[in-house]
Amino acid sequence: MAECRKVAVIGAGVAGLVTARELQREGHQVIVFEKSNQLGGLWVYNPRIETDPLGLDPNREIICSSLYKSLRTNLPRQLMSFSDYPFKGTKNGKMLNFPGHEEVLKFLNEFAKDFGITELIRFNTEVVRVAQVENRWVVESKTDELSSGEVFDSVVICNGHYTIPRVANIPGINNWPGKQIHSHNYRVPEPFNDQIVVVIGDGPSGLDISQDIATVAKQVHLSTRSSEIEVSKLDNYANLWNHSKIDYVDESGEVTFLDGSSIHADIILHCTGYKYDFPFLETNGIVNADEDRTVGPLYKHVFPPKLSPWLSFVGIPYQVIVFLMLELQAKWIAKVLSGKVHLPSEEEMLADVEDHNRQLEEAGIPKRHTHRLHPHEMEYMDWVAAQMGMPPVDGGVKEMYWSIYKCAREVGYDCYRDLWDVENLTQ
Repeated sequence: MAECRKVAVIGAGVAGLVTARELQREGHQVIVFEKSNQLGGLWVYNPRIETDPLGLDPNREIICSSLYKSLRTNLPRQLMSFSDYPFKGTKNGKMLNFPGHEEVLKFLNEFAKDFGITELIRFNTEVVRVAQVENRWVVESKTDELSSGEVFDSVVICNGHYTIPRVANIPGINNWPGKQIHSHNYRVPEPFNDQIVVVIGDGPSGLDISQDIATVAKQVHLSTRSSEIEVSKLDNYANLWNHSKIDYVDESGEVTFLDGSSIHADIILHCTGYKYDFPFLETNGIVNADEDRTVGPLYKHVFPPKLSPWLSFVGIPYQVIVFLMLELQAKWIAKVLSGKVHLPSEEEMLADVEDHNRQLEEAGIPKRHTHRLHPHEMEYMDWVAAQMGMPPVDGGVKEMYWSIYKCAREVGYDCYRDLWDVENLTQ
């Protein structure tokens, strides 16, 4: 007979919503804690930015949103769906393959409503402490300065990892006189009008924001991690250049790159990622989030071996079909808690974590990529599905996903969404 557990879910973003659904489907009693006044997490746009544009001041008011106004999805709506709940992605009656954040948020609200998740959420409720006490979990929260505590059998952490910025460590940056901002506090391009801007990081946000800023800036210089990139102008842009990694900056305002080029910049924009952060979690050092953007030890990026299955995480990995991965992780946790699926022993899980880390080291993969799944994302999702006796990810889904990678590689990130729209338009 399936066991019913009282489970706390921290966060009402995509991970928290699908986790609540899967837990509820398994018969568990679920409460979702959300510190903002609405669901959606990452997909809630907030035009406000933090008082510290780099996001380093510990006393700043933290704005959870990292969305910029022009953001569109990196993956098509077909891959932003759940297995039994398709994302139609319409705007003004038109089907959008790569919808904007407004459509994603609407989709999530409809999902929560249709599955009765909204009523499980305690809005404006910030979790301030999660700690294990006598094999149970105490969750302390506050609402309008009123604090309360509650005991749960299990806690699932779904608070995301796109709020606490990481910034580049650049020689000379403390004496550089220009303005600095992290992409967490980027919203619209207008403040960059007629400026010379250096953007650090050529990931999806760095590329998107560079092109956004280029519509108003005098010049935009995109700096990558690579030391081998030569100065080159991006196609279709008269004022956007690629550069190698920054070598150093100085008090004159100059930014010098490893490729030997240099420019006098007004602004440095750090599109350099985020830290995993769980300030409320107390585990006596059993689970740690470090500066290298890793959380561990975690068995298959989900369960801390020593505390499983009563503590788990959803949404730690990246470079994957996110919505589908979240759903699979949530199903796995829900079935483990109900007793339908069993985990290996603590020793076996720890050995697996150590083996994973050793393989990364032997392959020369930096520690900061511990939770990056690409190019093995399908293998990972198929493995999680197999734990529950589910079939592997649908072949058509895999084919569509890899076609996106191929298209972006062949035509460039700046235009793949529009070209893929034309070549792969499906209803």
